[in-house]
Amino acid sequence: MEIRAEEISRIIRSQIEGFDAQVDVAEVGTIISVGDGIARAYGLEKVMAGELVQLGEGDRSVMGLAFNLEEDNVGIIILGSSDSVKEGDQVKRTGKIMSVPVGRQFIGRVVNPLGLPIDGKGPIKADTTNPIERIAPGIVDRKSVHEPMQTGLKAIDSLIPIGRGQRELIIGDRQTGKTAVAIDTIINQRETGVICIYVAIGQKRSTVAQVVKTLEQYDAMKHTIIISATASDPAPFLFLAPMTGAAMGEYFMWHGQDGKPSSKTNAGGHVLCVYDDLSKQAAAYREISLLVRRPPGREAYPGDVFYLHSRLLERACKLSDERGAGSLTALPVIETQAGDVAAYIPTNVISITDGQIFLENDLFNSGIRPAVNVGISVSRVGGSAQIKAMKSVAGSIKLDLAQYRELAAFSQFGSDLDKATLAQLNRGQRLVEILKQGQYQPMPVEKQVVSIWMATNGYVDDIPLPHVRRFEKELLEYLEVNAPEVLRGIRDSKVVSDEAKVALKDNATAFKEDFMSQLTSPTGA
Repeated sequence: MEIRAEEISRIIRSQIEGFDAQVDVAEVGTIISVGDGIARAYGLEKVMAGELVQLGEGDRSVMGLAFNLEEDNVGIIILGSSDSVKEGDQVKRTGKIMSVPVGRQFIGRVVNPLGLPIDGKGPIKADTTNPIERIAPGIVDRKSVHEPMQTGLKAIDSLIPIGRGQRELIIGDRQTGKTAVAIDTIINQRETGVICIYVAIGQKRSTVAQVVKTLEQYDAMKHTIIISATASDPAPFLFLAPMTGAAMGEYFMWHGQDGKPSSKTNAGGHVLCVYDDLSKQAAAYREISLLVRRPPGREAYPGDVFYLHSRLLERACKLSDERGAGSLTALPVIETQAGDVAAYIPTNVISITDGQIFLENDLFNSGIRPAVNVGISVSRVGGSAQIKAMKSVAGSIKLDLAQYRELAAFSQFGSDLDKATLAQLNRGQRLVEILKQGQYQPMPVEKQVVSIWMATNGYVDDIPLPHVRRFEKELLEYLEVNAPEVLRGIRDSKVVSDEAKVALKDNATAFKEDFMSQLTSPTGA
């Protein structure tokens, strides 16, 4: 077979013409040790703190987060299983700060802290990502908190009101109803357009599944995103979960309904973010910090554990009108040990937040639910986060309850009490009874106003204690049938007008006479 010179030259020419010189420049390093979900790498000189890096190559590759930047090596948190990573493997920079996918597609879904779905309902196609860490909006971009974030719980909305953009801590021992308060608040946002994000940190999978089931049962999953980092997940997931929640929440706050950036003409969304609970995030952060050999401080927590929580919670805010007036409300949960609010993490988060709802074991066990200790619970926003109607009826309730608690403690030592003291004790007992509420039964604000108005104006003072809650329930049902315009008026105008007061007095008096006659008759007792 004869090979001609022109054929060879033609083939070589075509190959040269088709040659596309592409140089892949990547900054790479080498893993020098790996274990306990932490890898140490040498050679990544320009890597940024919080940057995503790729460990290993091909199918065995796994992503990591540059966490500790030291003089001669980088401490990397492995995001996933470290089984496939070994000493001597290559580490490659991505040049990207860690971000999570965000968007409306996540509403109604359960995802992990990396934004990957874990509910078996298929993949989520997201067009946008948000960095997990972001500097909080400055003072110029903010506005003071002035709109109520109704929880649907009488004890909270009347005494410890929460506003949109506020950070209100829910604190108490385990099994005191902390999650129940948060879930009730999420259920109560059904018709308000508020997007809710529930971040479950270090809980059992069965507990998270129960929360999902409850929200579905009360038709609240349609406005909720659940981010789950369960007890069986690696510590980095527990550490990242709250920041993923904040990143997803910020998307809705900074964007309008149309998905475009919010502005004066395009209102931003309102978001409620529940971090349940930050004690477990702090423990996960301690674990990671000790593994990368950061020096331990008090209770072996690293020195910046306060900064971890402050930069997370500072992202909750109410934006100014120029920025679209969106808001991100944070409800962090902290678990105490035997009611010790003076421990390290509880005092840190108390000092960061704008108030706390303190739930007490003794109150819970005595049947007062929600078990809110009104004495040490506080909202540092206060009346600004209440509608005028609630402010007008709930003004005296805190003082009445404080006086009742003092008198109740004093009256245990003596039986001879004067008429005024007995009347105060009587009123206090009934106020406590009125503030009780069943789980997953949030109450519309207009009904709360009527209940508290009725209690503070003496309509339940002479009703036997076991029948107070029945009286409240039946009176509200009576008003719905016989005076719906009163409830509607309070809801729409947000004030209790003089006509509404007259109508309430007439209806309450008529109903009470009927109710008392039923109690006193042999069949009604």
